[in-house]
Amino acid sequence: MKAAAAAAVALTVLRVFFSLDCLSALSDRHTPEDEAEPQKKKNQPHIIFILTDDQGFNDIGYHNPTIKTPTLDKLAAEGVTLENYYVQPICTPSRSQLITGRYQIHTGLQHSIIRPSQPSCLPSHMDTLPERLREAGYSTHMVGKWHLGFYRKACLPTRKGFDSFFGSLTGSVDYYSYGSCDGPGLCGYDLHDDEGVAWGQEGKYSTTLFTQRARKILESHDPTDRPLFLLLSLQAVHTPLQTPKSYIYPYRDMANVARRKFAAMVSTVDEAVRNVTYALRKYGYYRNSVIIYSTDNGAQPYTGGSNWPLRGRKGTYWEGGVRGVAFVHSPLLRRRRRVSKALLHITDWFPTLVGLAGGNTSRSRGLDGFDVWPTISEGKESPRQEILHNIDPLHKPPVHSMNWAVSTEKASVNKSKGPKKPKKKKILKQKLKQKSAFKLKTTKKPRSFSHHAAKPKLKSKPLPKPKLKPLQKSKLKLKPKTKVYPQNQRPSLYSPHLKSHSGSAPSGTSRPKPPRVKPKSRRNISQNQNLSRSRPPPHKTKTQLKVHLKSRRTLSQYQNVSQPETPQLKPHPTPQLGLASSQSVWDASVQAAIRVGDWKLLTGDPGHGDWVPPQVLSTFPGRWWNLERAVSPLPKSSPPKNVWLFNITADPCERQDLADQRPDVVQQLMVRLAFYNQTAVPVYFPPDDPRADPSRHSGAWVPWVEEEEDEEGKYDGVYKKDKNKRKRKKPKCPLCKLQSFFLKLNTRMMSNGI
Repeated sequence: MKAAAAAAVALTVLRVFFSLDCLSALSDRHTPEDEAEPQKKKNQPHIIFILTDDQGFNDIGYHNPTIKTPTLDKLAAEGVTLENYYVQPICTPSRSQLITGRYQIHTGLQHSIIRPSQPSCLPSHMDTLPERLREAGYSTHMVGKWHLGFYRKACLPTRKGFDSFFGSLTGSVDYYSYGSCDGPGLCGYDLHDDEGVAWGQEGKYSTTLFTQRARKILESHDPTDRPLFLLLSLQAVHTPLQTPKSYIYPYRDMANVARRKFAAMVSTVDEAVRNVTYALRKYGYYRNSVIIYSTDNGAQPYTGGSNWPLRGRKGTYWEGGVRGVAFVHSPLLRRRRRVSKALLHITDWFPTLVGLAGGNTSRSRGLDGFDVWPTISEGKESPRQEILHNIDPLHKPPVHSMNWAVSTEKASVNKSKGPKKPKKKKILKQKLKQKSAFKLKTTKKPRSFSHHAAKPKLKSKPLPKPKLKPLQKSKLKLKPKTKVYPQNQRPSLYSPHLKSHSGSAPSGTSRPKPPRVKPKSRRNISQNQNLSRSRPPPHKTKTQLKVHLKSRRTLSQYQNVSQPETPQLKPHPTPQLGLASSQSVWDASVQAAIRVGDWKLLTGDPGHGDWVPPQVLSTFPGRWWNLERAVSPLPKSSPPKNVWLFNITADPCERQDLADQRPDVVQQLMVRLAFYNQTAVPVYFPPDDPRADPSRHSGAWVPWVEEEEDEEGKYDGVYKKDKNKRKRKKPKCPLCKLQSFFLKLNTRMMSNGI
């Protein structure tokens, strides 16, 4: 009996032991974190971002019924149409701000685009949107146009967070041959699959080819396994104007040939979006997906696009260049079928999509974007109150420029120091040497937003004389430092054997000449701030306006800065700054644009600011640089102008300039520009590298710098051409010019034929 009882006790102990062991094993397998992981994956939406190229405000059906886009119209109507959404005026800047969530002034890409032969790309230390989404568990893929640099493998999309890439690396390629040119005889094949060249695709229309690859990705991916991020960056509707003839037929009544082809290309985009959304439904993505549609910049009217009734065009800071077409379509939207007029910017997609994916932006320092998903989905007020469109010190103003002085006293006269010395062709730099400061006081506290860290404290010493009256909500002490990088450019008019154009250029175009600047001594790149000094008028002697930026902080100290306080632009009274006569807030000759609330300020040369109705579109474009940022010569009787102010809410077409009527608003917005410029990094715009020539790489555009080479940050100043490579003056030949004109005209007429 005792033995039996002992055996029973032992058996009971063993049962308890094994049951505890089994419970322990189950608890190890099903921790709360593991239970949350499937729930997290279930809640993570599939994100499909469709980015078009050069599609203007008037180039979509819900703005212009003559453009046939039934799919886009339906998706926008069932989702949220973004009618106060802004992008950048040209390709590279918009794409860089989408991928990084930072303004151009914080990436060094303030000037122009990245050309195929330039050793430049996104900064290596800066994280990207696909990297953050991949950390959140996403499968990331990109199809289409990159245009963010490729001179070394570290710049490629697959090294910037994408699991796969299929598309072109340069700014503009032929839609059938995939040839891309960067000058006469400098042409190469540009279609890539991951990090290799995708040979043998000639003859296939790029929009169709990219759509097929996107559908293949959707088909091969399991939507229940991992969430998907797909960036479909279509080349359309960028030049060259090429499309299958079947798409042109519905627009046969359009008299303008360029407009007819352009509209047909928009229809190919509409069909591409229809095929992608069909695949989303077919393969089980749609119910848990977010579809975002956006253009990268405004349209170019001289190549068939239209921004009507907005002012300006691609490459300008008028509304036609920066107000973008966009909408969000998703079953996850809480308030659908509406139009949102909340102020949004392309930098907002980074924190918005990472937040939507359940990712973490705390390590993404220096974001300039906001999480605007509550604004889009629920209709809440936008956290964004202002947009810095850009500050570009390399875009030089016309010779005659008008300065805007904040002080009402007369500016001191600059005395001439004798004849100018010959300019040396060396590495050039600019440094503004005069030091001064101004102090701004206010009784209100600065505004900050939760997703940003606290902004850096900017200390300043007040001037003994004169005292300043309240104007702003922050205290600044500013001192200018400058560092800029122009390009070693190659002037050319060319007719490449491949039907493609350099960068964002239409055919028959030339590259801009680097601006001439007085040589200065070399300085370390980290010691310079980004502000250009304006050139004084040759016949008038006025004090040059400078932004005095005094800060020893490095770039890292400006990362993750909270959004600077929005100035409260009150109608009464006009504030006065008690500055010395030689002081001012902002150098109005510097090309810059900022939007704060309803107000928009433009300084310097914002680009050609005309209004182009679709019925009067030109069919004979000029040179590329003039098309991108033309400086229209003013009549001799007209005074020079470099400051514009508009109330965009009341006057979206920018027809009533209020700069003279509201100097108080101008002053406050210039203070904002000065604040932003204080955080700017030097412009990085290196000269062309001859090693990029496709003839050295089997006829294709590929990375040409080895990873061992320390190429990034190599260029310390403004580069000009060699002394030995001076351009020879061609003899004047009026007859030759006439013959050349008719040759180009005939070529253009032939190319416009259907």
